Amino acid sequence: MNPRPLDEKIRPFRLVKYFTFTSLILIFIGTLILSAFSTHLARQMQLEKSRDYANLLVENLNHQVFIQFVIPVVMKFGKIQLRDTEQFERMDKVVRGTLHSFKVDMVNIYDKNNTISYSFNQDVIGTKNIAGTGYQSAVLGKSASDLVQRGNFLEIMFGFPEEVKMITFAPLRAEKPLSNVSGPVLGVVEIVQDMSQEYKTIFRFQILVVITITVVMTSLLLVLIFVVKRGEGIIEKRAQERLKLEEQLSRAKHLSMLGEMVACVSHEIRNPLGIIRSSASLLKKKIKAVDPSNTIPDIIVEESGRLNDIISDFLNFAKPQNPNLAPCLINEVLEKNVSFLAVQIEKEGYIIKNHYDNNLPEIMADSAMLHQAFLNILINAMQAMPDGGEVCIKTGLKDKFIIVHIEDEGEGIHKDVVDKIWDPFFTTKEKGTGLGLGIVKNIIEAHGGSIRIDNNPVRGACVAIELPLQV
Repeated sequence: MNPRPLDEKIRPFRLVKYFTFTSLILIFIGTLILSAFSTHLARQMQLEKSRDYANLLVENLNHQVFIQFVIPVVMKFGKIQLRDTEQFERMDKVVRGTLHSFKVDMVNIYDKNNTISYSFNQDVIGTKNIAGTGYQSAVLGKSASDLVQRGNFLEIMFGFPEEVKMITFAPLRAEKPLSNVSGPVLGVVEIVQDMSQEYKTIFRFQILVVITITVVMTSLLLVLIFVVKRGEGIIEKRAQERLKLEEQLSRAKHLSMLGEMVACVSHEIRNPLGIIRSSASLLKKKIKAVDPSNTIPDIIVEESGRLNDIISDFLNFAKPQNPNLAPCLINEVLEKNVSFLAVQIEKEGYIIKNHYDNNLPEIMADSAMLHQAFLNILINAMQAMPDGGEVCIKTGLKDKFIIVHIEDEGEGIHKDVVDKIWDPFFTTKEKGTGLGLGIVKNIIEAHGGSIRIDNNPVRGACVAIELPLQV
């Protein structure tokens, strides 16, 4: 079978398959990119939310410090000196009370000389010049926020640093009573928020999204592979069936033309052959009276008969008869064949073993045609064992078919010719016409059945025939 037409049939489907796989991969990559973008957007939104949150805290803290600390202390002490224990404790009480229950990791208050005057961490009080550009912006009256991440390169790159903090510098202003206008900058407030948990939550969400996408895409890929495999199998099977049908059609046309030619030639040969045979018989009678030892007429008659049998095979193959259906029993047909060959079986040392199923029903068939088919098969089985041997005949019932197996102990069919045994005029015998199996196949198929020849595992060949119970 030529593989190129089959490949041409499948090629468009392969293009669709590759396009689909490529699209699936691109969708997967695009989804991952969209997921990364969404995660980045979520971090930005969280950052903006934390910045606004810090500004609100500073505004509230600024108000509470001015109302509850600055005014009372100035009125009582005349000036603010956080080095004084009472003032520091009052400031600490106001700050902690204001920020109580809020997510604030650290608060530092700087004076206008960039010195820490108040802090949750008393060890840094009095430290100078540690604030950066954020402090300078706050002194000028503008809030500034900065994100600080701590961790190795991979942790920071993939968005799950060990520690993330938002540092916000905002001016601490004096407030004017009954006015929305802020007063002069008194100092700078630094608020540190720990955002590590939020970043870890976003990262876990990102991992969940990636896992979900991967599972979905993997499932789609597996389904696609399954569908593609099924599709390829169906297309390949249909393509093979089509090629097979085309070959069968071409072979049928060839055989039809060959059959018509053989029928014409055989018909033209049979008439003069009959004359030769009858003339040889007449010549035999006349020579017998003069020269009884002369065997030439006998040879002519014998060879004419053999030639007539060959022509009969040609005609049977070229123009197979339609079966004359009538009730018959397969076991009786087979037994009739064995009886017909009984003399040859006994003479040449063959052993026939019968394993008949005695419960087989009658079928509608042409017993004469089946007799001819089984006879050819039995003769072939015996010819495969020139020194004698065992022929096994089995019958049985399977589904709605009668099964007939005829096995021999010969050398079997050589693998080089196993595909040619059904070809007309192909034979491995010196005097064979190569039409015997073709005639058998035509007869079996005319009854709606099928025939197959296989080599046995050990030795010999097995002919398997299936005949339907109803034609």
